[in-house]
Amino acid sequence: MHPCQNCVMFLMNLPINFLSKLGLEEFYPNKLTLRSFLEINKSSVYDEAVSSVEEIPWCFLRRLFRINAECRDCTQLSNTDNEEEDNSDDYDKDLFSADDSADKKVNPLDLIVALFLCADSFLQQEMTLKMSMCQFSVPLLLPHGNNSQCTFMLWALRDIVKEWRPHDKSESKGFVENSIVQADIPFYSFVRLKNCSLSKSQCLNHILSLGQYNNMFINREMKGGAHERELANGLVEVCWYLPSGRESLDKFPKPVAFANLRGDLTQSLTQFSFLYQVSTATFVFLDKVEENELEILTSFQEVKSKLFLVVNRKAQEDMESVKKTVEQLDLPKTRVKSKNPQVNVVEFSEKLCTTINNSLKEVKTTTKIENMLDQAVELGLSVDERTSENQQKVAVEIMKGIGVCHIPDYKKQQLPLQGADWKELSDLEMEQCRLKKAGDCGLEDYKSQLQEDKQEIMNKLHEHKPSTAMNTFIKHISERDKMQRDFFLKWMNFVLNAHLQPAMQQSLLRQKLAKLCNKEEKDKKEVAELDQALLESSLGIEHYMREMGLIYELSSQSQQTDDKITRLPGLAAEMLLDGYPLELLDGDASNIPQRWVTDVLMELHNKVGGKSRLLVLTVLGVQSTGKSTLLNTMFGVQFPVSSGRCTRGAYMLFLRVGEDMRSQLNYDFIVLIDTEGLRSPSLAQLEDSFEHDNQLATLVIGLSDVTIINVAMENFTEMKDFLQIATHAFLRMKTIGKKPVCHFVHQNVAGVSAHAKTLTERKLLLDQLNEMTQTAAEMEKQDNVLFTDMMDYDLEKNNWYIPGLWHGTPPMASVNTGYSEAVEHFKRNLLETVKTDKGDDVSKIPELLEWMRSLWRAVKFENFIFSFRNTLVANAYDNLCKEFSQWEWEFRKEISIWENGAEMEILNADNESELHHWTEMVESKKNEGSKKIADQQTIMDQKLQDYYKRKDRHVNLIEKYKSDFFSQIKSLAKEIQHSANNVLDCAREQKKSSKEAEDLQRKHREVIEERVMKLLSDCKDRSLSEEKLKEEFEKMWAEVTINVNGLKEKDIPAEVFDQLKKHFGNLNVSEEFQNITYLKESGLRQFKAKTEHFETNFLNNVLNFIMQKNIRGELQGLADNVIESCTRFVQDIAKTDRDYHESDTKDLLEKIDESLKKGKQILKQKFVTDLKLHICGIASREFLKMHRKYLIKRDPKLKLEEKKKQYMSDFIDLYKERDHCQRKATDYVRSCIKPAVEDYISRSLGVEIVDEILTSDHSAEFSSRSFFQYNIQEELLGKEDFDRFVRFTCSYEIYVKDWIFKHILQKMSEDQTLCKLKNKVLLVIVNKISEALKQSTKCTGDTSLPDNKESIPALITNMRRYLIKDISISEEDEKTILFQIQCTSQQFINSLKISLEDLNKELQEEFTKSNISETLNKLPTKPQDELFKRVFGCGHQCPFCKVPCEAGGKDHEKHHAAVHRPQGLGAYRIITTQKLHEVLCTTDVHSERRFRNTDTKWEWHPYKEYTKYYPNWHIPPDRTIEASDYWKYVLVKYNDRFAEKHKAKPADVPEAWRRITKEQALKSLKEAFNVK
Repeated sequence: MHPCQNCVMFLMNLPINFLSKLGLEEFYPNKLTLRSFLEINKSSVYDEAVSSVEEIPWCFLRRLFRINAECRDCTQLSNTDNEEEDNSDDYDKDLFSADDSADKKVNPLDLIVALFLCADSFLQQEMTLKMSMCQFSVPLLLPHGNNSQCTFMLWALRDIVKEWRPHDKSESKGFVENSIVQADIPFYSFVRLKNCSLSKSQCLNHILSLGQYNNMFINREMKGGAHERELANGLVEVCWYLPSGRESLDKFPKPVAFANLRGDLTQSLTQFSFLYQVSTATFVFLDKVEENELEILTSFQEVKSKLFLVVNRKAQEDMESVKKTVEQLDLPKTRVKSKNPQVNVVEFSEKLCTTINNSLKEVKTTTKIENMLDQAVELGLSVDERTSENQQKVAVEIMKGIGVCHIPDYKKQQLPLQGADWKELSDLEMEQCRLKKAGDCGLEDYKSQLQEDKQEIMNKLHEHKPSTAMNTFIKHISERDKMQRDFFLKWMNFVLNAHLQPAMQQSLLRQKLAKLCNKEEKDKKEVAELDQALLESSLGIEHYMREMGLIYELSSQSQQTDDKITRLPGLAAEMLLDGYPLELLDGDASNIPQRWVTDVLMELHNKVGGKSRLLVLTVLGVQSTGKSTLLNTMFGVQFPVSSGRCTRGAYMLFLRVGEDMRSQLNYDFIVLIDTEGLRSPSLAQLEDSFEHDNQLATLVIGLSDVTIINVAMENFTEMKDFLQIATHAFLRMKTIGKKPVCHFVHQNVAGVSAHAKTLTERKLLLDQLNEMTQTAAEMEKQDNVLFTDMMDYDLEKNNWYIPGLWHGTPPMASVNTGYSEAVEHFKRNLLETVKTDKGDDVSKIPELLEWMRSLWRAVKFENFIFSFRNTLVANAYDNLCKEFSQWEWEFRKEISIWENGAEMEILNADNESELHHWTEMVESKKNEGSKKIADQQTIMDQKLQDYYKRKDRHVNLIEKYKSDFFSQIKSLAKEIQHSANNVLDCAREQKKSSKEAEDLQRKHREVIEERVMKLLSDCKDRSLSEEKLKEEFEKMWAEVTINVNGLKEKDIPAEVFDQLKKHFGNLNVSEEFQNITYLKESGLRQFKAKTEHFETNFLNNVLNFIMQKNIRGELQGLADNVIESCTRFVQDIAKTDRDYHESDTKDLLEKIDESLKKGKQILKQKFVTDLKLHICGIASREFLKMHRKYLIKRDPKLKLEEKKKQYMSDFIDLYKERDHCQRKATDYVRSCIKPAVEDYISRSLGVEIVDEILTSDHSAEFSSRSFFQYNIQEELLGKEDFDRFVRFTCSYEIYVKDWIFKHILQKMSEDQTLCKLKNKVLLVIVNKISEALKQSTKCTGDTSLPDNKESIPALITNMRRYLIKDISISEEDEKTILFQIQCTSQQFINSLKISLEDLNKELQEEFTKSNISETLNKLPTKPQDELFKRVFGCGHQCPFCKVPCEAGGKDHEKHHAAVHRPQGLGAYRIITTQKLHEVLCTTDVHSERRFRNTDTKWEWHPYKEYTKYYPNWHIPPDRTIEASDYWKYVLVKYNDRFAEKHKAKPADVPEAWRRITKEQALKSLKEAFNVK
């Protein structure tokens, strides 16, 4: 092959070979994307040392994206053998190391060219931008490495925007901000000839440096710079000098561009030709000039005015060629700059500076880089922008729509949805929450009017069709080709910036605003107008994106929606995934387009298959303190940092977490939230500035998992204001259950000892934070809280010190590498902390959206803490309540089973024992029960502890309720202990009364048995028929039982009254009570509330009569409810088969006290005394009936009559010597076993029924209080029965009990459930009896009882002992039945087995016919009561609307309910008109209105401060205006009837309420209780 062909092949393969060396060949050409560098992976988190050449490009890019000025130093592999290398001789190095060393080194310029060749257009642009920020030179002409044409990098440079202050603007303090490709700047080129020993790059660096040397251009003295270039020859780089406006510092009075051609210009003639044509002047560096070089130089025109020769003087013969060149070019001496060997580079560079300055004075025309396009095309250069010409044309076409139109006018025409109407809509939503302008108008009418106003604006906004500009915009961002879409958006951004020139158009407004704000006396109206003008003059892509969101937000609420519009959320979600930010909060209108944001994020959630675990991170700080720069440096993103925009609000950006980090971090995305700066000096003058900042801080801190507080102490006043806002937001988060993570980043703090030396400052900061937190707590009406109470704050771990970004004075200051390193260290530590703290309970997009909705809803109210409602918190709380209810039932069930066993042991105690032995036994059982209860309490405590250790179910959100639930466990244990003690005491009393009855029974039995045997002896010798035998027996029976008496009846009313007196013993009761000695007359007539029952001395004389009437009505209602509830309580006790016990009266009195505490009235003792007398009178009569029923069941005479038939049979069988074994066994089973089995079933059935219901299809209804409430209210709505609504609202407890009882009846009647449960329990006890019978045949050891009749009593005794904890059998009944038994024990056992089988069948038959209602009422453990305890809670009702509390358990700090009602439904009325009060209490408590009642002693009191009188109630506002539609519908439907019921006039309901349908009412109920 010809040598020339070899050379060409080598040149063609050169880039591929070099790229292969770097491992980049797969990305050539232009396949490396920007998106791949925004991913969070190990390489982006851990900046490890480069160990191979292939790692060099990635290390460079990582560091470049972090604005690390040392990124170019990573082109050489780290050498650990330096010491050995230094000691080896040159020969060895040359022989063995030369090739290896070359392979391990890369010239930084070659690396940059290689990466630009592999990067796509957007990565090239980003690289150029970051390089420019690092004060590096950037490519202008990019060689392709194969000696083909270069590329003019116009597109790559377009994103660079610079600020500077030319000297002619120094006095006015004006500045210029412009895209570098559009700025008119003098352009100077630096090139060299083949023979050149002076480094032009070094000279340029000195020329461009200010104060300290800055390596803008890579040169041979830099690391890797001396290594032979493989790709970079022919590269043209450009850099800019930008003045700061200070003559003493600036080298040039105006901006200057410097281009640098790499390599010999004769090898890059196209590039040189281009530079010569576009340059203001060209500096040619040389030692001497060869002939061919002279020909090239002389071929150019205007040499005199454009060419400078820079000569490095060396040999005299070289100077001859220079002299010849000067003569031929006819250059004046001023155009030749010679460097003598005695002059160093720094001094010579100063000389060149002077030359350039002189040249600048003569410059008449300047050029823009974008205007160099024609020359590039003429010379055959490719242009990188050519790939996006179509998108450029579209963007320019959109801009033509603006023309000479003012921006505000253009926005009204083309972006109409984000105008005044959208702002007004936002203001109306705020007013709906605060109701500050209601005046004398009715609040609900006012709210309805606001809703109508909103709807009117919505209708007006609906009329807008997408404008021409928006149609074009949407069409082109909907491109399937993402690259075309990205080009379009970039071009939109460029042409908008070019058209607006914000630094020129807006700087005047800003200057005017700044001057106004600096005045001592500020005109706030003028400030607001200027601020608005500034907002309206701003126009960027974000405005088009916002308009797109509003098009969807508004159109999606209408019936007919264009398919094109319905696809917008999916489009925006794609853009989010591709690295574009989404506007979360429209800062101009202070509103969130919630439907748009929700649907966009849900589209994203769906696109990633639900894998959207999020770590949300935000930076907050004072305006212009480097927040966005911090985020950009940490994550390589590009939030805007220039002052050209004035859009306010918050934006979110999604960064994917790479596969290699996903499992470690437990996240799929890191979400960055960038916000406007807080405490903006201009906006601080506006009235709502502090409120706006507070809302923004609360929102973003609430959404974030990690908040970075950017502390810049240069402006301490603004900093202090900002920290006050931040601490306020953190306090709010703590109160609602969010546990924030916070880091303080102190910027512009240099020095290696900064952290150690600033300990005092950190402590001072903490003191100030504590002080601010206390101030915020006062504002939120909270107890004293310290900053350290709100979060785990560590002085050492939560403070980070970062040096300033710049060395020197911008715009020419060099980048501080320490900034990048410190930020990277902070990021790495932050993510390491996230890894160690990771939990399973990570928020995904749906949870983030719920937080967004609830936080934004709450911040619109004045009192955030009392206004906050969150579905995630509600669900987390509900989940715990469900678990807690289950634990509570397990606790109750365990103790209930133990109670049954203990009760049986007491009842089965030896009848021969003394009473004190039983008392000792009961005390022993109480101690055993206390221990068992304590054990169960510990188990339940541990379950709660374990629940709070879980990493799922959002348990962190309900941390504040933890103490409530522990308190409930204590209360539960106390309640169960009290109940267990009562059961044991009752068992002792029952045992005592049973012994008395059995003693009598024994006495009579012995007499009867003696007389039976005597009669048998008398008749034995006679032959008597069966009839005659019966006649003889009847005569004997009549004689024996003639003097048998019944049990003595106790004076139950006297005992009840005695308990009442003891109850009142410590109270100062009236003389009237002291004179009462009996309850005979009490409770016979209806209880009447009287004037003497309440205080009247504070009543106003004018309204005295009306108020007395109202108070009396309230008291009567309270009394009626308490009486009804307590009567039910007494009746439930009386329905059982046990005897009365004094604890029944004690429990009744406790219930009365508990019921009275739930009422909000401050009651006089007279009322309480009279009410208790009334109720105890009713109770005494019911308890007396209960006692009599118990006595009748145990009456000795009746008991004897029951045994008469058996004794007669025994007598006849003995006379006739008949086998009576089976009869005896049957009698034993029927008289002894059957009652015991029935009792066992009764004791066990209640627990079984509860378990059945809690595990059946109906379990959800009793799973939590809130779901129970939903089910009841749904049924009420369906039945449409006014009387039911009245009972629900006025007698809630009674209604709930009835509902539960009815529900159990229904469930038990379905598919013979009760019968099945009875059979289940029957099987258990029959098996136990069968096993006991089997075991009872054994004596001590393995011996069996003798098979004779004498063994039968021992057999029965053994059986009773085995069943001592299960059933209780009367010994007297046993002895009666076993009287004169004649069979052997084995015969009796066989007969017992047959009888047990018959009993089993008999009971099963009876079960099918049993009355369910009667069964339920007689159960000792009533399932209706157990379920009632589960869902009723504390029983407290809202003091205004009477809605029941839905908080878990009985013992909680705050009462709350999901949905409140119009207060008229709670009998609340307007005093002056006597009309029912239609306003919802959720409306009133957040308004300016006042209330008065008996609790306020009829003094007016602000609703907002209701917690003064009702500190235990938490009444947040409704989530939406539709939230209470259910009760609005009910009030409208039954307005007149409720008024009649409450003896008032009908409420004035708003017209809007009359339009609410039944379907809407049900929908609001479902939403209120979060039912899908």
